[in-house]
Amino acid sequence: MNDEPITLLSVDESWERLGSVSLGRLVTTFAGEPEIFPVNYVAQDRTILFRTAEGTKLFSAIASNTVVFEADDHNADEGWSVILRGRARLLKTDADIQQAERAQLRPWLATRKPHFVRVTPTEISGRHFNFGPEPDCHETVA
Repeated sequence: MNDEPITLLSVDESWERLGSVSLGRLVTTFAGEPEIFPVNYVAQDRTILFRTAEGTKLFSAIASNTVVFEADDHNADEGWSVILRGRARLLKTDADIQQAERAQLRPWLATRKPHFVRVTPTEISGRHFNFGPEPDCHETVA
């Protein structure tokens, strides 16, 4: 990356970042109100795949026209964030479920999460951040 405080990531760079972590946030709408859910996920074939049980997360994800997904990471010097908007669908066919199972996505909690949901993006954007001190805002006038 360069020395600029914020750099826009390409689509390929955004997918590389999404593939490097496994925890993100799914944003949906339920009864007219925004909902946010932490999910462990995998990036598979330029989609986001997660597992879930019955409940608000599943219902609101597949009922929403658009969902938003965000993942990020950072260290002491730099960070990044990728946001995608898209459509979530419950995987039902044997072929879709077999493809999802090849991703080896396992629930983090010792709970049953029998449903695979795939988010297919309509847009994706990513940013890389170089951390540092705030610029001096006091200019001297000659």
